[in-house]
Amino acid sequence: MKTHYLRKRNSINVLIQIIDPHELETMEDEICEIERRAETDDFDFIAVETDSWNTDLSPWEAPAVLGSEGFGAGARKTLEYIRENVVLPINTGGNKNIIVGGYSLAGLFALWAVCETDCFRGAAAVSPSVWFPGFTDYFRNKKVETEKIYLSLGKREENTRNQVMAKVGSSIREVYQALNEKKIKSVLEWNEGNHFTEPEIRTARGFSWLIGQKAGP
Repeated sequence: MKTHYLRKRNSINVLIQIIDPHELETMEDEICEIERRAETDDFDFIAVETDSWNTDLSPWEAPAVLGSEGFGAGARKTLEYIRENVVLPINTGGNKNIIVGGYSLAGLFALWAVCETDCFRGAAAVSPSVWFPGFTDYFRNKKVETEKIYLSLGKREENTRNQVMAKVGSSIREVYQALNEKKIKSVLEWNEGNHFTEPEIRTARGFSWLIGQKAGP
């Protein structure tokens, strides 16, 4: 794994996004969109690049859904890397507003992470892979160790022909209901398009909501 400090100002707000290497190409656009939307420009932005997407972000093993590559169980190792190499070094005083987020499987990881540690004050789960086998049952039965969570999904994502991934709509509604029952401040936004529509804009919206956003589009 690699850590990229893309916006470093020693700010109170620290945004940590888990990414695939190709996402580095759009990170500057995403940061600009956060700057446009957020009420404050007081934020650092850190990208943690995975080595193996399906392994590093999966909380437990699961069979392949697309293609032949299944899912490993490397999420705990990734979480420990983030805690030891990112969170602890920057939060020695314990006063930082540290938020974890990601898109797709990284969004699922963010939801799982805030059930496993209390070191994040918020999570942005953008088009998260909550169809992941066993995840909704896990989430309902776990204590959520954070203050607020942003959820979003594309309106066409649940229309896929893949029977496993088609559960994403009902699953995210179930996650949102569980958050309301657990009294966690949260929002579920529905975006136009499918899973591949403007991921950097969608993720920027999530981070902006978590640190406070301006009124308007």
